[in-house]
Amino acid sequence: MYSCTEPTSIYMYNISSNLSKSMAKNGGVYSVHILKEGYSKAEEPGEQRACGTISLVKGTHKIIVDTGNPWDRELIVRGLASHGLCADDIDHVVCTHGHSDHVGNLNLFLNARHIVGYDVCQGDLYTDHPFSEGISLWIDDVVEVKPTPGHTHSDVSLIVHNTKDGVTVIAGDLFECEEDLKNPSIWKDNSEAPDMQESNRSQVLTVANVIVPGHGKLFHVTKTK
Repeated sequence: MYSCTEPTSIYMYNISSNLSKSMAKNGGVYSVHILKEGYSKAEEPGEQRACGTISLVKGTHKIIVDTGNPWDRELIVRGLASHGLCADDIDHVVCTHGHSDHVGNLNLFLNARHIVGYDVCQGDLYTDHPFSEGISLWIDDVVEVKPTPGHTHSDVSLIVHNTKDGVTVIAGDLFECEEDLKNPSIWKDNSEAPDMQESNRSQVLTVANVIVPGHGKLFHVTKTK
């Protein structure tokens, strides 16, 4: 059983894009906001308290990444309101995988296209996408839903290619927390496919400047030559 960061106050971090629209191409200008910082803390043997990070991506599209647990409904509503939004303004919901602390409020977002792991739907209409072949789904020119299996066999990550810090990856439990870079047991103990997850972690670390993990504070990636 692993422990990452304990819960802290919402609205902790904002990553604002200041790139020109010409650099952003048809994706417009995006910013990433943490509505709730994820956490995981061991309790008694066989027990832990946990919730996944809930993120808002604002730009040409309004995107929620992971929806927390069912007790986070009012927190999400308040968080959106602080950005001048309501649930009906969200046009995409991306859940990095299907665990209950990441999908608990999908029914808030009835106007959105839902991408939950490898499932893509709007209303009761499901659309096939070849995530299992390693092919990303692009929401626009700069926002990518990339298959990153390992934690489960159908994980995805949202990659925003145009924040002021470079590439921001909202990775779900591909990365549990920054601490798992030095203590691999944190993520390996919860992995359905460790070899696959390790490969996808390496790929994300190569491209990312900032990573939003599933159960801890966002962190900047130190590039080595």
